[in-house]
Amino acid sequence: MSVDDRLGLLTYKNDHESHIKINNHDVCVNTCKDKPCTVLCPAAVYVWNGQAKQIKVQHENCIECGGCRMICPYHNIACDWPRGGFGVSYKYG
Repeated sequence: MSVDDRLGLLTYKNDHESHIKINNHDVCVNTCKDKPCTVLCPAAVYVWNGQAKQIKVQHENCIECGGCRMICPYHNIACDWPRGGFGVSYKYG
């Protein structure tokens, strides 16, 4: 089964408040050249918008793997778990 097929098995109760924040967008624009969050996040939560010169956070895609805490070399991503009752539900554990 492919990763996309597995991700299709997840259900998500969307919280309209994001549990993920970029601490300082200037770090993303001026310091971070490679933008590893846009490549390494398995759920494509982080998208670089070149025109707006910022990282767009699509928190509703988050699979709560915790990888974003390790991805950013500048520790510029703050990720807490979603509030109780919200977030991802795994069908097989």
